[in-house]
Amino acid sequence: MSTDDAFAEAYRAHYWAVSRFVARRLDGQAHEVEEVVAEVFSTAWRRRAELPDAPLPWLYGVARNCLANTVRGRGRYRRLLHRLGHHEAAQRRQTVDSPDAERPGSWVHEALARLSPADQEVLRLTAWEELTVGELAVTLGCGQSAAAMRLHRARGRLRTQIERMRQKDTARTKDTPRTKDTGRTTDAPDPRPAAPLPLTPQPVPTRAGSRRHA
Repeated sequence: MSTDDAFAEAYRAHYWAVSRFVARRLDGQAHEVEEVVAEVFSTAWRRRAELPDAPLPWLYGVARNCLANTVRGRGRYRRLLHRLGHHEAAQRRQTVDSPDAERPGSWVHEALARLSPADQEVLRLTAWEELTVGELAVTLGCGQSAAAMRLHRARGRLRTQIERMRQKDTARTKDTPRTKDTGRTTDAPDPRPAAPLPLTPQPVPTRAGSRRHA
């Protein structure tokens, strides 16, 4: 198979996988994703002689470099906006739910956000793209043993962050005063009706206006 045919086959087989790879990492409009994907395959075409037999991890590696260029371009754009005084646009940030948010996976997402970009990418490549250690090495451009070590360390740091969040949440829960019976905080009003007062004999008027005791 010629290099041109190999590229055409890789394009047909992996276009949508590369598109998903870019879209997951680029929080932008569809046209921005398409531009990055087009750059990925343009680069792959120029380097088609380097295409391996299993080209997808290699294409992911090309996509990572293209995304890095895009992120750097966005950084320059944000700095320009900052100089022009558009602080809200320049300082926009994504927020992540706290550990007590009742949303599946919220702990993992927040813990992941606390890791370095390199650790985040290693974990995403193995979780999102489901790469093996060998494929991870191709994508990262390193040896297989180095890729395995990076993955092991990233997973360890993720577990550490999750454990810290759990401990912090547990300590906060223990510090919150609660009532003995219902578990509600003491600051919350008790919705139960008050107990009736003890009955005492009260004077009851008679028809003649005199009083008798009940």
